[in-house]
Amino acid sequence: MKINLRTLAVAVSFAMATVAVVPMAMASPGDSMGMMHKDPMVGGATMYASKNIVQNASQSKDHTTLVAAVKAAGLVETLSGPGPFTVFAPTNEAFAALPAGTVDNLIKPENKATLTKILTYHVVAGKMTSHDLEKAAMAGGGKAVLKTVEGDSITVAKTGGAWTVTDDKGHVANITIADVHQSNGVIFVIDKVLMP
Repeated sequence: MKINLRTLAVAVSFAMATVAVVPMAMASPGDSMGMMHKDPMVGGATMYASKNIVQNASQSKDHTTLVAAVKAAGLVETLSGPGPFTVFAPTNEAFAALPAGTVDNLIKPENKATLTKILTYHVVAGKMTSHDLEKAAMAGGGKAVLKTVEGDSITVAKTGGAWTVTDDKGHVANITIADVHQSNGVIFVIDKVLMP
């Protein structure tokens, strides 16, 4: 039997395209926030699921302020520990949007307690993926109220097709990257700093 090379090339190309497309079409409901789970890029760096929250965040050029704040608050050891934690991680731009001088004031040793309170307000105990958040929001009538490590609550909801996080003061942050899996939890990148 003679095989036409052109026909074989077309068949192989079709088979490879099918292999590439089928997994995306079969994406799990956990991808409801539009994110893939395999080692996403954040701040120009690959976030490895085998590394912990601090190791990954310190590689992101979009999270240098957050990492500096975590160090100033003495939370590196905690967030490098086993967890698991769900972290809503504000970007450098989110910190820059705070009133002038806020970050410089917060990282002063005398303000460590206030800084710790703000940072732990961005952390929820346990690992909650976008699928978990969506289920919790559905069970809560469209909103998931989550207790933070700081003690107060944040509210996650789908607003106008996008997922948001609202703090106790009514400020709304958008989730810009979801399901950044870590060895000790998961990160959701947000565009605002939440305030307890």
